[in-house]
Amino acid sequence: MATVILLCMSLAILLVLGSGAHALFETRDEKLKSVKTVGIVSALGDQFTMTRAGLTGLNNSSRSVPIASWGLDDLIVQQVAEALSIRFQVQPVTYSRAAFAAIQDSVIPAVDLVRRDPFKQLVQTGISPQRLDAYIVITKAKANFGGGNRKLEGVGLATYSAVLESFSVLHALYEIRVVDGRTFDIIEKRAAGPSDDASSVRLTGPSLVIDANVDEPDERLRRALVDLLVRSLPNTLSDMHLIDQKR
Repeated sequence: MATVILLCMSLAILLVLGSGAHALFETRDEKLKSVKTVGIVSALGDQFTMTRAGLTGLNNSSRSVPIASWGLDDLIVQQVAEALSIRFQVQPVTYSRAAFAAIQDSVIPAVDLVRRDPFKQLVQTGISPQRLDAYIVITKAKANFGGGNRKLEGVGLATYSAVLESFSVLHALYEIRVVDGRTFDIIEKRAAGPSDDASSVRLTGPSLVIDANVDEPDERLRRALVDLLVRSLPNTLSDMHLIDQKR
């Protein structure tokens, strides 16, 4: 009798857990379906990072060059707004780009479970107007490079030098969050994937191997970076089920 009771209790618990998990995913999907008005935040492209890896001797430090004049974040907002306008009512918002660019997830995942989500807090206090259905927030992502001993972030050029090979990789690493405009919970989050035509030197985000030996970002790099972003953004939005796209 006791065995039968325990079996029934176990089945009941599994049913509750199963329905709870189903409700969790259903709620997330329903939240996205109920979104009508959105605001777009982009804080990706004011700094271009020059990175060296491999056998570079003492010259292996990264350095950042200001590129605000390139208007990459304005371009991203324009591209995302155009893509989303078919499904959503896109409304202009004001925000501190520097504040969103500086925000970081904890390197220890458990810390983010304990503290208040910094993205949630910043969306709640740092964007105007409030009370839109959702906010689309585009910020820097990270990727390992050069055997995993260097970390790339955002937009920049990484150069690898060794005895038998050397190459340069232009990268535009970003992630997109969809934040509920009323609860400020993260509805969806995704980092942009590798470029469709990525070479054997693959990063976990959009990148392009180029023949470049430059000391400063130039117009050729700007054009290539814009092309990376323009081709990548629709794919990422489609992967997040924010737009319908035939590839």
